[in-house]
Amino acid sequence: MSAAEPLHWRADGVPHSPRFQDIYHSESGALAQARHVFLGGCGLPEAWAGRAQWRILETGFGLGLNFLTSWQAWRGDPSRPGLLHFVSVEAYPVAAEDIVRAAGAYPELAPLAKELAGQWNGLLPGFHRLGFESGRVLLTLCIGDVKPMLKSLGRFEADSIFLDGFAPDRNPEMWSLDTVKGVSRFARRGTRVATWTVARELRDALAQTGYQAHKLPGLPPKRDRLEGVFEPSWTLRRPPAPPEQLSAAGHCVVIGAGLAGAAVSASLARRGWQVTVLDAAGHPAAGASALPVGLLAPHVSPDDALLSRLTRAGIRATWQQLADLLVVGQDWADTGVLERREAGDARLPATWAADGPNESWQADAARLRANGLDERTIALWHARAGWVRPARLVSAWLSQPGIRVLTGMRVESIGEAHGQWLALDAAGQALARGDRLVIAAGYATHRFTPALPLQPVRGQVMYGHGAHGLPPSPVNGDGHLIANVPDGIDSLWLAGSTYDRDSSSTALREEDTHANLERVARLHPAALLALQQRRVFGQMKAWAGVRCAPGDRRPLVGPADPAQPQGPWVCTALGSRGLSFAALCAELLAAHWHGEPLPLPAAAARALDTRRLQA
Repeated sequence: MSAAEPLHWRADGVPHSPRFQDIYHSESGALAQARHVFLGGCGLPEAWAGRAQWRILETGFGLGLNFLTSWQAWRGDPSRPGLLHFVSVEAYPVAAEDIVRAAGAYPELAPLAKELAGQWNGLLPGFHRLGFESGRVLLTLCIGDVKPMLKSLGRFEADSIFLDGFAPDRNPEMWSLDTVKGVSRFARRGTRVATWTVARELRDALAQTGYQAHKLPGLPPKRDRLEGVFEPSWTLRRPPAPPEQLSAAGHCVVIGAGLAGAAVSASLARRGWQVTVLDAAGHPAAGASALPVGLLAPHVSPDDALLSRLTRAGIRATWQQLADLLVVGQDWADTGVLERREAGDARLPATWAADGPNESWQADAARLRANGLDERTIALWHARAGWVRPARLVSAWLSQPGIRVLTGMRVESIGEAHGQWLALDAAGQALARGDRLVIAAGYATHRFTPALPLQPVRGQVMYGHGAHGLPPSPVNGDGHLIANVPDGIDSLWLAGSTYDRDSSSTALREEDTHANLERVARLHPAALLALQQRRVFGQMKAWAGVRCAPGDRRPLVGPADPAQPQGPWVCTALGSRGLSFAALCAELLAAHWHGEPLPLPAAAARALDTRRLQA
């Protein structure tokens, strides 16, 4: 698996594909082509004026110039929609440097290309959600062949469709009837389509799938271009919109002010919701999210199992939120993480390579030495990983406009009256009411949803201050060790954690401190003496929290009662991966409610839905 698709830059500055023996855009220029053929062909930006959202589906991302031009038009339009979705398929992603170079000739696109390049990492086959403009411009990049990628998309209605790719005689699959059928599955009546080619086979495919298309003057040296509108002459027989889907944002009540509740609140607020957050504690992030410092690292498996793919998607979602909202080096750090493995257990897919798009690989001797480990240690190096102060992320999410937080509010039950959902106290009085309600209260969620299989998992860690004798990078494996976290005049370290199923006690246990020291001995023998000395001098503290986990280790996002999808929803059971899953699950919930493109393949989204439990 190579790191990036090679391309050749001709003397005139036009990029050329050796694979397809074709150029990436017209000799007249990528910006002119994007504006004249694609945006102009779909009536943009005028068509999106005043809309809450606009959804563009594209069949070939290439060098990203259509996306960048759409983003630039959105940014400069005072009547722009609140959220711009751009979904694009690309089988052969190029290097980030080529994206920057391609846009470098256009001053209005160059800074946007640099932002795109900053997130152009880890592009393994599958879905990748990239966020810009504080999450108001969302690029869903589907890496793979066009037909299977289109099949894996969830249900959404595209407002504009860009048909792009190399010439039909060079890449016929991109323009085939099957591909056009796959694209048409996302069209609604009135969806406009645009493309630079007028090939006969494409015009026939568009006519057969319900488009009224016609030729218009093209961008020289092309004489013609094609644009059309989806207006089939037959009655469309499509499944109705999911019952949870809403036509507009309203007011939502969120129970729980930890990572899950804060992430849901922020995602909904970005879409125009007014959100009231209720928490029984005296301040946000008082439960499991009160962990002094947490680890953000992917799961890796030889078969690249679902959990591995979910953690990568979750880390990407969280990473951009961290970069947007927190101070790097203070609230979080992209340190990378070492993961200790047993001999013979590299746990890497066979297709991954040291120079590939995967961001996890075998740790080399220099990395091991730098972290005080023997060169013979078996370990993985996760480049896209680091530490986070969870409470600071929660605070940043809850500080977004449109969110009101009420603490010291213990919700005892949920009710419904006059078309609204109520969060009720012990006396049956309404603490808050809203059009929708989300329960994100960790294990306390079980009080409102007794039918869901939620399990408490107690965890105790030890922590203290000082970095002497501790590794500069976090070390993970059977437990974890994090050090060098800025905390006032000294640095914070943390080690743990225990994993006690079916325990909801937060009482501290001396035997758990012994167990955590034993974990450190296995993870990093040289660090053990430093921690033992701190314990002798009373410099070691302990903390315990209760996670919420399901039996299959996957979060739960969906209706609390699967038979009532318009009722209360849950976002819970994030287990020990709250930092990895909270942002992803929140975006998934918001996408369900608004009929948006999903941040995950449809099958992966179903694997997180509460309705999976009915199977």
